[in-house]
Amino acid sequence: MKRKGLIKHLLLKDTDVTIRPIRAEDSGMEQEFVQHLSKESRYFRFMASIWELSPKKLKYFTEIDYNRHMAFVATIMRDHKEVEIGVARYVHTEIPGSCEFGITVDDAWHGSGVAVMLMISLEETARECGFKTMEGIVLPRNEKMLRLAQKRGFEIYFVPGEEETVHIRLQL
Repeated sequence: MKRKGLIKHLLLKDTDVTIRPIRAEDSGMEQEFVQHLSKESRYFRFMASIWELSPKKLKYFTEIDYNRHMAFVATIMRDHKEVEIGVARYVHTEIPGSCEFGITVDDAWHGSGVAVMLMISLEETARECGFKTMEGIVLPRNEKMLRLAQKRGFEIYFVPGEEETVHIRLQL
């Protein structure tokens, strides 16, 4: 179910940035985005060393249902071409009323406010869709994500037996 009012325009770093739902036809842009990320940023997002998304994963990432699976991209225009500079998504979990999220921002845009704007869009939409809790799993070395989570009001905790990850949870 598509919703109105999901597209936002803002000015960051003297550049017009659009935040909008991802579309199936964005698969090429999504693949380029992942390939352009630094090795560390890809590892922080996927918790694995990957270079690109498989066709199956790419389809999954770009074909959303606007309710149980939602994703927003942040884009700019560069040389008359739309370029992805960030993406945030949530997917429902087995726990009723809960969704898990992930967010990634191009290295050149770290600290610009893109991540905050993507998170706000994600939180608002998840709340609108009836989710009560948003959760994530973060590597302890990903200090930028942990700072963002703390600023957004996420509870940060460890799960016994999973010391290599930090869990974060926001009551929506």
